[in-house]
Amino acid sequence: MTTGMSTPPASTTTDPATKLQLMWLASPALPVGGFSYSEGLEAAVECGRVTTEAQAGDWLLAQLQLSLARSDLPVLAQACGAWQAHDTARIEQLNGWLHQTRETAELRAQATQMGRSLLDWLRNGAHAGDVRIRTLAALQPAPLWPVAFALAGTSAGARAEDTLLAFAWGWAENMAQAAMKSVPLGQAAAQRMLARLAAAIPAAVEAALVLPDDERQAFAPMLAILSAQHETQYSRLFRS
Repeated sequence: MTTGMSTPPASTTTDPATKLQLMWLASPALPVGGFSYSEGLEAAVECGRVTTEAQAGDWLLAQLQLSLARSDLPVLAQACGAWQAHDTARIEQLNGWLHQTRETAELRAQATQMGRSLLDWLRNGAHAGDVRIRTLAALQPAPLWPVAFALAGTSAGARAEDTLLAFAWGWAENMAQAAMKSVPLGQAAAQRMLARLAAAIPAAVEAALVLPDDERQAFAPMLAILSAQHETQYSRLFRS
């Protein structure tokens, strides 16, 4: 059954204060630990699948288009609408779907740890009085990262589209840093990869905004295999 299409706020512009809030949320300096995960990339480097700038860029573009654009970004879009409507049942449903589709212990740990960290940030920040934070905190087994990010963007007054752009860009910066450390690559190479991702993110966000529930998917078997292998990788830089 197709349900829960997200509806961005009527405004088509974003005020400067909201833009700054989104930049803050997208920053690798946000204290949620996103920089400490490689999402299977380090394992891909270890087994020789990713050894060059071109391969790293191709890997991240494929992950954006085949994973984020089909799962996390559509859930984020739908969660923005649910938070705006104070629809607790819908939030619980979306959070549950995300938890069920984290295919490895490593990916579940990342999503729950970052979600809890953003919950703490919200509790202690400018939007601490938002009553929806209690709903976020009550999610079981934990508030997952995209659902928590949706509340942060909504609390800032951001449109769903802008919240998705911030989420995707924050992911891109963290993964570019992971590629720099694990391949390894230099700063210039990372900037070229980010340019490729920046060109692809708007289309991924546009598709995610209109993707219905029954077309969401989390099917990236090689990513799951590499994530599982990373959990027991002998030498690693990133959390598992």
